[in-house]
Amino acid sequence: MWKEDILFKRYPQNINDITNQFMREYSLEVPLLERRLVASWKDVMPAAEPYTESVEIRNQMLWVKISSPALRNDLLMRRTELTRLLNNKVGANIINDIRFF
Repeated sequence: MWKEDILFKRYPQNINDITNQFMREYSLEVPLLERRLVASWKDVMPAAEPYTESVEIRNQMLWVKISSPALRNDLLMRRTELTRLLNNKVGANIINDIRFF
């Protein structure tokens, strides 16, 4: 076996596969998906953006601080639909529920 074969892999791999493997090995996949989900809140609910004060994930639950009580009540009734939409947006089951306060 040549020294070159030992030092360099001769099997080409897709860069996407290499990146995903690296993310899994160093436990970076879930935090990245959580950040994407938080960032996608304004894409899924653009009408609520002016009233949204903070969005964060704790223990697989999305916590959203809404300044308008009427909007908070409306979103509370749609939380299962919003949970599904947000999870679909990032392509993984990141959150189980949404809490509005």
